[in-house]
Amino acid sequence: MDLAIKVRRYDPESDQSESYWQDYKVEVDDSFTVLDALIKVREEIDGTLSLRCSCRSAICGSCSMRVNGHASLACKVKASDSVKGSEPLVIEPMGNMPVIKDLIVEMKSFWQKIESVDPWLQPSGPEPEGEYIAPNEDMVHLAGVMNCIMCGACVSDCTALEGDPNFLGPAALAKAYRFVADPRDGATNDRLEKLSQSSYFSNSSDPENFSGIWDCTRCMECVERCPKDVDPMERIMALRGRAMDAGYDNTIGARHTKVFENSVSHSGRLNELMLPIKTFGMFNILAMLNMAPVGIRALLHGKMPSIIHKPIHNAKNVRKLANMVKKLRAKGRGE
Repeated sequence: MDLAIKVRRYDPESDQSESYWQDYKVEVDDSFTVLDALIKVREEIDGTLSLRCSCRSAICGSCSMRVNGHASLACKVKASDSVKGSEPLVIEPMGNMPVIKDLIVEMKSFWQKIESVDPWLQPSGPEPEGEYIAPNEDMVHLAGVMNCIMCGACVSDCTALEGDPNFLGPAALAKAYRFVADPRDGATNDRLEKLSQSSYFSNSSDPENFSGIWDCTRCMECVERCPKDVDPMERIMALRGRAMDAGYDNTIGARHTKVFENSVSHSGRLNELMLPIKTFGMFNILAMLNMAPVGIRALLHGKMPSIIHKPIHNAKNVRKLANMVKKLRAKGRGE
C-alpha cells in the first residue's frame, strides 16, 4: 500500500528557524509499523530525516513520538491501523521537551526529574545478616510500575506539564511510588514530604524546585499513552493517600481534597463558592487575588456559584456511602 506521511521537521542548522511540515509517500507492507515506514523514508527517500530508534521491539523506549497527535512508540503502532481514510499519517516529535532536530527531543529535564525523586532504595536500621526478602505480594504489586521503560510518552502528553514545566510529571512520580511502596525502603516519610510540595502560588525562582503529587490534573493522558500499562495517574493518587495518612495534609492540595470530600459527603454536591475559600483560607490575600480573575470570568459568563448552597434530594444516602468509604479506608489502614 502507498502510505502518505506528514512529518513535522526542524533543523537548527538551516536558515529556517521555525519547524515546518514535509510530506512523503512511501510503499509499505501491511505488517509495517510506523517506525518501519519512517526508516524506509530515511533510507530510500530522504537521508536527512532524523529520529531515534534501537530495539524495534517496544523495549528500549527510544522511538517515542507523536502519531496523529498522541505520543506512542513508533515501533509498536501498526502503520495501516493509524491511517484515517485518505488522511496522511501525521508524525511529530514528543511534546513538553525541546526539539533537537526533526523527531529527536532533548530529554535532559526528563532525567533531572527522575533523578530528583532519588530512584534508589534507602534502607534504614542495621545491615541485615542475609538477603532482605520482601513479601511476594508487595513485589507483585510493584511489578506494574517497574515495567516503565522511560520512553517519555506520558510526559509528552501531560497537560499539567504544559501549564507548569516545574511539575515533576507522571514518569518521575510513578518512579517515586515504586520506592515509597517498597517495604525495604526506610525513607518513606522524607519522600512523601518532598513529593507533597506544590508550585501553586509559589514565588520560587529555583528551576529545579519541582512540584509533586498535588499538581496532577487527572486528565488521564498518561494512562492512555503509556505503552507498558504502568498507570502513572493511579500511582499519583496512591501517593496522595499515603501522604495524607502520613500527616502531610496541610498542603493546598490536601486541603482542597478534604474540602471537596466533606462538601460532597455532606450535601451530595460540591459547594464551589466555598471550595477556594476553605482551601486557601479566607485571609490568604495573595491566593484570593490570584483567584479573582477566575471569579470575574465566571460572573461574566453566568457561571458564578450561588451564595446559598442547597443539598440534593436524599443527601443522606450520599452521607451513608461516604461513611462506608471512610470505614473501608480505615480498615485498609488497620485502624
